[in-house]
Amino acid sequence: MGSGETKPKEEFVHSVFQSIAGKYDVMNDILSFRRHKAWRKFTMKKMNMSKGDTGLDLCCGTCDWTLAMAEASETGHMHGLDFSSNMLEVGQTKVDAVNRQKQITLVQGNAMSLPFEDNSFDYVTIGFGLRNVPDLRQVLSEMKRVVKPGGMVVCLELSKPTWQPFKGIYYFYFEQVLPNLAKLFAKRYEQYKWLPDSLALFPGRKELADIFAETGLQQVQAYPLTGGVAALHIGTKENQHV
Repeated sequence: MGSGETKPKEEFVHSVFQSIAGKYDVMNDILSFRRHKAWRKFTMKKMNMSKGDTGLDLCCGTCDWTLAMAEASETGHMHGLDFSSNMLEVGQTKVDAVNRQKQITLVQGNAMSLPFEDNSFDYVTIGFGLRNVPDLRQVLSEMKRVVKPGGMVVCLELSKPTWQPFKGIYYFYFEQVLPNLAKLFAKRYEQYKWLPDSLALFPGRKELADIFAETGLQQVQAYPLTGGVAALHIGTKENQHV
């Protein structure tokens, strides 16, 4: 295929998200056992944003996290970036509904090559998107590049539970139950079938913490959520440049 895995994966993931945009929020509830809102609340507490802080939310999808950050920052400008125009359309509707269109700018773009200057944001986040990018190390290094010194790179993602009974239930759910639910809700059986596959290839919580450190992020914190079904990773960009 010439360019190897990267292009086909990118195109396939793009087609999936373009086609499920309208059902994405319902599917998120199903995917996370309705825990994703609680996970985001925990994440926001750990981020501890101040008034006026700026942020970039990658793979922002339908903008729930972008909006949560805008609310926490009150006045700071937020950017949401996604490669799917259909997802951004749904997100823009939500932004407009709460009158935050002056505070939030949505951009169609690629997380692998961010259209922003170095040291631009106080926070750079990615929620349930790192698993789907062609090269997670490249995306993390881009996140580190555009965050300000002293700023945070934050990743909330599905993870691999390491202890029973979560482990057994989780894999059964992902491999047997979820694709059939997807058939019912989103009529996208084959496309949701790749979720267990994408997860199988994705690093576990400790491995991802190591990759954060390899990227040059400091004070890396990794928290398991709901028995390790998801994980929160936070790294800080070194603050030695005056």
